[in-house]
Amino acid sequence: MSTMSLALEKVSSSVLDSFFFLKPMFDLNPVDENLLSNTSFSYSHIFGFEKLFESKEFVDDLGKWMNKNWTMSINISIIYVIFIFLVKFYMQNKTRFELRFPLIIWNIFLALFSIMGTIRTWPEFFYSITQKGIVYSVCDSSYAYGVTGFWAFMFIMSKLPELIDTVFIVFRKQELIFLHWYHHTTVLIYCWYSYRDFTASGRWFMTMNYLVHSLMYSYYACKALKVRVPLFVSKIITTSQLIQMIFGCYVNWVAYNTKNNSPSSECHISKDNIFYSFLMYLSYFVLFFHFFFNAYVLKKKNLAKQNGNRIDGENKKQEKKYN
Repeated sequence: MSTMSLALEKVSSSVLDSFFFLKPMFDLNPVDENLLSNTSFSYSHIFGFEKLFESKEFVDDLGKWMNKNWTMSINISIIYVIFIFLVKFYMQNKTRFELRFPLIIWNIFLALFSIMGTIRTWPEFFYSITQKGIVYSVCDSSYAYGVTGFWAFMFIMSKLPELIDTVFIVFRKQELIFLHWYHHTTVLIYCWYSYRDFTASGRWFMTMNYLVHSLMYSYYACKALKVRVPLFVSKIITTSQLIQMIFGCYVNWVAYNTKNNSPSSECHISKDNIFYSFLMYLSYFVLFFHFFFNAYVLKKKNLAKQNGNRIDGENKKQEKKYN
């Protein structure tokens, strides 16, 4: 090995040592059988409503129910899309509804729900990555039971009431972009489709989404309350959404790599699911990037151009005045 290679290896190793918690993220070795048999993360306190999900029989019954009924999400999505566009058409010549108080309550409720979901799921998520590795966190579906099991079920079911977000948009006559309703429908369908067999990568998708939604709905609540929020906050939220999509693609790559290169290792996610999930996250990344570019880059350039034209116009007026 060349001196340059050794130097690069030493530097990269020292960087990873500095951020030790990142090491498991890039360790794609098969999961040790001993790790699979070890006890999962233990919570110091379990709420009464979470204890029901400690019953394997109960959770498995939910999975069976979802296996039979997940296609309802497709029907619901179709009805949802038809409804919002009918309302949008109906509201064209109508006075917009303010709905400010219901909007405040709604966003505060979703913010608190997401914050609670983040608090309850991230300890197990962090433990899975740091103690058992990236492959375990992607391929093991034990999160579907116990405390995280309750919040996983609440997560996939929450995608249904979250459709109400769009109801506020159309009745308040705000701009309804493709990204918004496409994201809502595909997330609902994918979550219900995945829960039927407790897709292991759901551990990642759930925890990331809870965290991002904690920020997003808190921001929406502040806006509804007319609290002045700096522009950089919305940029941070959109950036976090982009990062979420990148990690979503990465998780699917890890699952695909594990199933292909380590067939003896159990990875509880089907190849069909990997394919659909990867396409979904990739499309989200493209759409969110497009939104970010238009909202924060292109808009800034246009404003600068408008300001420049305005200043030029004023200068010309001044020149005419004194000529």
